Amino acid sequence: MAFMALVQLIQKEQERTQTEQDYEQAINLYTKAIELNSNNAIYYGNRSMAYLRTECFGAALRDATKAIAADRDYVKGYYRRAEAYMSLGKFKLALSDYQAVATVRPNDAEAKRKAVECSKIVKKVAFEKAISVETKSIADSIDFESMVLEGDYTGPTLEDGKVTLEFMKELMDTYKKQGKLHRKYAYKILFDVKQMFTKQPTLIEVPIPDDSKFTVCGDIHGQFYDLMNIFELNGLPSETNPYLFNGDFVDRGSFSVECIFTLFGFKLLYPDHFFMARGNHESHNMNQMYGFEGEVKAKYTNQMSQLFTEVYNWLPLAHLLNNKVLVMHGGLFTKDDVTLDDIRKIDRNREPPEDGLMCELLWSDPQPQNGRESSKRGVGVQFGPDVTHNFLKRNNLEYIIRSHEVKSAGYEIAHEGKCITIFSAPNYCDTMGNKGAYITLKGNDMSPKFTTYEAVPHPDVKPMMYANSLLSMMP
Repeated sequence: MAFMALVQLIQKEQERTQTEQDYEQAINLYTKAIELNSNNAIYYGNRSMAYLRTECFGAALRDATKAIAADRDYVKGYYRRAEAYMSLGKFKLALSDYQAVATVRPNDAEAKRKAVECSKIVKKVAFEKAISVETKSIADSIDFESMVLEGDYTGPTLEDGKVTLEFMKELMDTYKKQGKLHRKYAYKILFDVKQMFTKQPTLIEVPIPDDSKFTVCGDIHGQFYDLMNIFELNGLPSETNPYLFNGDFVDRGSFSVECIFTLFGFKLLYPDHFFMARGNHESHNMNQMYGFEGEVKAKYTNQMSQLFTEVYNWLPLAHLLNNKVLVMHGGLFTKDDVTLDDIRKIDRNREPPEDGLMCELLWSDPQPQNGRESSKRGVGVQFGPDVTHNFLKRNNLEYIIRSHEVKSAGYEIAHEGKCITIFSAPNYCDTMGNKGAYITLKGNDMSPKFTTYEAVPHPDVKPMMYANSLLSMMP
């Protein structure tokens, strides 16, 4: 009776999650079902799907593999595993699973299409690797000075090649009306901001005067109209209203171009009062899958998407606020002896590696129990309260701020108040129903205060519009 009751509860939960997107509850229910029947491929397959939607790609991969082991003919297991491999950038392994589906279902047009698309990606990656030896910088090959403004262009213009507050206000107004920044100015902003980032260290030290406010924002993920709402609520960036945006500015949301040029513009306008950290989505592999590369190509050129990769490679990895609070996108490390000097020494000008300090800064997540575990994402590590406390003690810090995870309230305080997660993209991907949040601090006590907000309306352009078609919802 207990087992049948649980099955009925899962069925009801599936119906509810179609509207409420409560994937965490679905994971919990399927976990209970698996405890009662560990050989049911469907339970593993459905929990794998829930893990995919919560971006726990490593856990999704493990469950899909278990589903296949339980039933070699369970086709959805191969689909799930392929999507997990794709999300982790393991395209050859994904191709193998898509081909397996196409083999057992020769008349399945969707399976055949996915196999063909994945094969194209594998060949493209191999080609890029083959020609990548000592290629010239894209920034050095762009002659934006010779680009001509068309007579019908009515958007914002740089003043003597420089970003001004008036330019930024016109830019945001143009974007709100779904207008476009001219390519001449877009390239100039990218060129200038790259020059700025290359001169900065990997770990930025940020002093906050005693009576000054400082704002920390988490993931934005291409949700431009929610970014504008933050500025409505908290004021525009300025020398007296400094901000730190803690990574994942792009991907998923389909207004990523608007977000990134707004943020880069403010960085150029207020270089010492506006800060940006790299997230795991500021990388070529992620942009290729989750929409930013496709969006840049649609709105500008492939050349510009390559230039963005060069800029992202120079983004700082962490910020140290008043020598008391360390801010990074992901989290802490597999090693116990990491110091701030170790972070300073990281060679960041590259695609994020699959392990090591740089990877963990961008990908790791906290967990409630002590110790460390393999990450559910399949990259980075999960770290417990003891790991956080030891790191803080070793480096004479008070607490850490990180982002990287959707939280229903927009934020979460964990590890006895020593590990704070901030997530600033409300109703993430138009489906998750979460609030967004940002943190404000005062220099005199560095005590975090949280402001939460709901999503605001945006034009009828769906998230993931520009993403790789293989990441559409699986069957």
